[in-house]
Amino acid sequence: MLNYILGDITKQIGYDAIVNAANNTLLGGGGVDGAIHRAAGKFLLEECKKLGGCETGEVKLTRAYDLPCKYIIHTVGPIWTGGSNGEAFQLRKCYKNIVDMVIKMRIRKIAIPSISTGKYKFPIEEASKIACETVYSYCMQKGIEKEIEFTWVLYDDKTYRKYKEVIEEIKRDCISEDDNV
Repeated sequence: MLNYILGDITKQIGYDAIVNAANNTLLGGGGVDGAIHRAAGKFLLEECKKLGGCETGEVKLTRAYDLPCKYIIHTVGPIWTGGSNGEAFQLRKCYKNIVDMVIKMRIRKIAIPSISTGKYKFPIEEASKIACETVYSYCMQKGIEKEIEFTWVLYDDKTYRKYKEVIEEIKRDCISEDDNV
């Protein structure tokens, strides 16, 4: 259910959808957002203009156009301002809303970047735990943990190593829980 790879999210094949770590305008920007807009082509921008932006923690769905998948789920992560302004809550909200959209659209394989850990400066140690634990526990709560494959596509070695550590810990905990049943 939870996987991780090192790579470019815009070049991944075999996924039904990818997640875009967008800004509030949904009109493109730097980092993952800019790369997704460039790879998807000009029609993505035209569709995003009609959506009226997106609030932090929320999601919007578009077609993927020139990307090798069907959909893009755009979400706006929180900007890190020290951790006392609800950033963790907002990041959890992003991931819960992604899971809800995945269920609604019957998506089975989805590629996700590390949301808010680039330009928005959310500490990777905390963000990776929030991301993986939220997706795992929310899928368990919904009873879909074995139905959907979530793969974090991570662009640099440091982020990859951190997500690997967190996901492997979740997998170890699952195995030990199964042993106790």
